[in-house]
Amino acid sequence: MKKQIRKADQAKIRQRKHIAFRMNFLFFSIFILFSLLIFRLGYLQIVKGEDYTRALEQKEEIPVNTSVPRGRLFDRTGRIMVDNDPKNAITYTKTSSTSAEDMLDIARKLAALIEQDTRRVTLGDKKDFWILLNSEEAAEKVSKEEIAKIKEDKTLTDREVQRQINQMTRDRVTDGELATLTDADMEVLAIYREMTTGYAFSPQIIKNENVTEREFAAVSERLDDLPGVNTTTDWDRVKMSSNAILGSTTSPIEGIPRTHLDYYLARNYSRNDRVGRSYFEQYYEELLKGQKTIVKNVKDRTGRVVETKTVKEGEPGKDLMLTIDSELQLEVENMVSEKLLQLKRRSDTRLLDRAFVVMMDPNTGEVLALVGKQVLRDKETGKYEIRDYTFGTFSTAYEAGSTVKMATLLAGYQYGAARLGEVKIDEPIRLRGGGTKSSVFNRSSRVAVSDIEAIGRSSNVYMFKIAMSLGNYSYVPYSGLKIDFAAFDKLRNSYASFGLGTKTGIDLPGEVTGIMVEPNRSEPGKLLDFSIGQFDTYTPLQLAQYVSTIANGGYRVAPKVLKAIYEPSPDGQTFGPLLQETETVVLNRIANSDEEIARVKQGMYYTYYGPRGTGRGLFDGATFDAGGKTGTAQTGYYEGEDRSLWGTQTISVAHVGFAPFDKPEIAYAVLVPHVSTVSRGYAYPNNELAASAVTKYFELKDKRMKEDDSTVSISIKPAFEKDIAK
Repeated sequence: MKKQIRKADQAKIRQRKHIAFRMNFLFFSIFILFSLLIFRLGYLQIVKGEDYTRALEQKEEIPVNTSVPRGRLFDRTGRIMVDNDPKNAITYTKTSSTSAEDMLDIARKLAALIEQDTRRVTLGDKKDFWILLNSEEAAEKVSKEEIAKIKEDKTLTDREVQRQINQMTRDRVTDGELATLTDADMEVLAIYREMTTGYAFSPQIIKNENVTEREFAAVSERLDDLPGVNTTTDWDRVKMSSNAILGSTTSPIEGIPRTHLDYYLARNYSRNDRVGRSYFEQYYEELLKGQKTIVKNVKDRTGRVVETKTVKEGEPGKDLMLTIDSELQLEVENMVSEKLLQLKRRSDTRLLDRAFVVMMDPNTGEVLALVGKQVLRDKETGKYEIRDYTFGTFSTAYEAGSTVKMATLLAGYQYGAARLGEVKIDEPIRLRGGGTKSSVFNRSSRVAVSDIEAIGRSSNVYMFKIAMSLGNYSYVPYSGLKIDFAAFDKLRNSYASFGLGTKTGIDLPGEVTGIMVEPNRSEPGKLLDFSIGQFDTYTPLQLAQYVSTIANGGYRVAPKVLKAIYEPSPDGQTFGPLLQETETVVLNRIANSDEEIARVKQGMYYTYYGPRGTGRGLFDGATFDAGGKTGTAQTGYYEGEDRSLWGTQTISVAHVGFAPFDKPEIAYAVLVPHVSTVSRGYAYPNNELAASAVTKYFELKDKRMKEDDSTVSISIKPAFEKDIAK
């Protein structure tokens, strides 16, 4: 009996142990599960919390098209170059639950308060509007049999089926039915079409042109009866300068250009956003555009929006200060315009149609004046008129003639084809076959010329002999030029280190490098032409960067048009806080010593002040001294639409320099292509424009110093509206 009890006890003990084990395992499992849950919750909250919050905000927080003004553009002295002109506007914002009937009702109410231009209404708009007003009649235009036949095509989605039905309905709306739309209907339609063009929660401009005070007040008083309608301030972009590099913007009607639609949509733009269309407005779009208002839609359990909260108010775009001196720019523009009109009175200037002047700080790359003008004959009046062609300073290229001789001489120093102080004999280079190349000042004799004189007197032959030496050839009269064509690469590489034949790095779109002609091995004499600037082509801006590199001691500095970025002005009278000043970018240092660069600069000094300098007398009586180089190129005309004129031989003239000579603060380049169709007796507007522009720079500098204009960096000045209007 005791034995049996013991066995029963043992069974109970085993059962209790088994139950205890199962309970412990269950509790342990629960513990593990809770631990995993807590770990997961911690991971989601701590590690991934910000990501999920950001994702939620992206879904719920919506940028809306509030009309924030673009940033303004100022010149380096604080004068406004591009401003915003405020104007009254009426807008409409629909929600995701707004129906067509709701919008139609609001459009009718608005039509009673404002006058709306109907010229933008299209035929398609009229058909859609007629369908909206006559839904029952429209539904009968496509029979059930036709609908059934369309649905038989199982490859079509429901949306595609409906699209075909809608299109058939539109096509069957007759002219007679459209004629039933009254003038009042058309005005309602003009308003309605603007209301439907945008996305939900994105304000659409209903009217922003010629909104009268009466209309603005009438709508403002009835906003409670017009859900989604608002009266606000819109902005027109106003240019105080005709300078084309300032660029332009699209209008709200135009919106984003189709060519850039994907680019802007990927950056959270709306289709009807105003964007920079060209040059500065386009290049600095991100800074100028301003920030849209961010709103958060509060929804109920059904997903219906019950409230819209503003998370972040919109902000105007950043104000940008340009390096341009608008007063100097305007003065030089007038000089160039007057000179072109004056030149067109000559009989030899029939192919002349443009001129360029570039002025920049050689130490910082800041562009002070960027001037390009075209003279064209008006087809209706027959009179010449001037058009802005500023972008041609970096988007068109020309042969620059002897202005490149400093680069040739420095290349000679670099490769051992010339030595400091070396004298070479300037003599006619007589080629096999009877061809002769010579300097303008020496057509027949032998003249000893130093390296300084080679620049100042503009010796072609000095440069020819450097080029021949680079090509491993010693000149022998009447013999063939047996040159090593690697000399072309040597010269090009050296020229490129100054900025010739390569992009300058300016902060504007559309820059070109010029044309580098592939040398023909049957024409070795082209190497000689190349050495005096009559082979490859260069932009006026490249010439300015090139002479700046010499002026500052050998550093190629990227030209820039943006000087500083400011927060928007708090009162319209002073600048906001300075955000950033653009840095000076040094692209490279040329492979020449300080002594070699100084020697070339002495040659440029000789140009103006030497007894036989090609620019002697230009700055007589000036309060400053300078160094420069004149240039003339025999060129071919390939610019116009009339191809019968292509290939006409012309003369192009150029001029580069810097001032003051000891401590350069400006470098300048002038280029006037196709100034004449005759080889003798032509004008030299390059020299006149260079002298006038540089003199004007120092006149303005002296005037400002006398005025002790100490507030130019913080105060906003009026622009030259009257001068520009002239």
